[in-house]
Amino acid sequence: MESTRKKLITLLAEQQEQYVSGQKLSEELNISRAAIWKHMKGLEKDGYKIDAISRVGYRIVAFPDQMSLNTIQWGLNTSWLGQRMYYEPQLDSTQSLAHKLALEGAEHGTVVIADEQLKGRGRLHRKWDSQKGKGIWMSIILRPPLEPQRAPQLTLASAVAIIDMLASQVNVKGQIKWPNDIFIQNKKVAGILTEMQAEQDLIQYVIIGIGLNVNQTAEEIPEDLQEIATSLQIETEQTWVREGLIQNLLKEIESVYEEYVQNGFGSIKKRWELAAYKMGDWIKVKAMRKEWDAKLIGIQNDGALIVEDTDKARKVLYSAEIDWNKGGVDL
Repeated sequence: MESTRKKLITLLAEQQEQYVSGQKLSEELNISRAAIWKHMKGLEKDGYKIDAISRVGYRIVAFPDQMSLNTIQWGLNTSWLGQRMYYEPQLDSTQSLAHKLALEGAEHGTVVIADEQLKGRGRLHRKWDSQKGKGIWMSIILRPPLEPQRAPQLTLASAVAIIDMLASQVNVKGQIKWPNDIFIQNKKVAGILTEMQAEQDLIQYVIIGIGLNVNQTAEEIPEDLQEIATSLQIETEQTWVREGLIQNLLKEIESVYEEYVQNGFGSIKKRWELAAYKMGDWIKVKAMRKEWDAKLIGIQNDGALIVEDTDKARKVLYSAEIDWNKGGVDL
């Protein structure tokens, strides 16, 4: 259900050039005039500039340039994903808070967002640099009716959703590097971290963590990552409004998730393979104490990588050390 604050912003934004009387707002929202005034003060704390004239009404003069729960949720066009949302200016990790909320019973589709992470992390406990105001640092709580072995498919589906958002909103072509990274022009722009709590045959909850570099300049990328990491601003030479990207990303994730639940993994698997980094190219694989050249062929339904060696023999990889550039760096 839409929050009172969100409805209030919508009513004011729809008539931004005109004043809306307190009486009209009171009737539309079914709350008192005093409650309207308190909400206006709350909006001002969030960075909205409100012009109020006695016996005339209220008008939004300017929208905030800082992220807040209201600026993210206003304009969010999803049915269930993100309708329950937590926003914090600073967190150790959105994943940690999401786990806490999930254990306390947070509903399917709850989203946790931070403007800055102090201890952001990626796969294999690697540090994720999460600068204030520069990216999208987000965790999504899902309670899918799935067996635990199918959880990796949610990582692959989330990657497809990110690729779709980048194409439609940023007009850039991203690629998915197995198992959980998003690349633009051979550099990492985003990562996905999937964690879950499960019983033997049923997932209790899954947390999809997403880190997306948005407005970092080349100089703001940590020095040891400048050769292998990028941001949307670097790639497009444009500054992006993160709230709009978040709203569209959540819309894409909801759409892909519903497609997955209703129709299975088949169509999403095809979309993943179309966007796969180095698909059909030769890579170097280290696994099972062996090292060999292999061609990337695709993925299995369980998310495992399928490669083909020089003798045309196919192998399935669940974990491996991969040199994607035969001498490059595996992020």
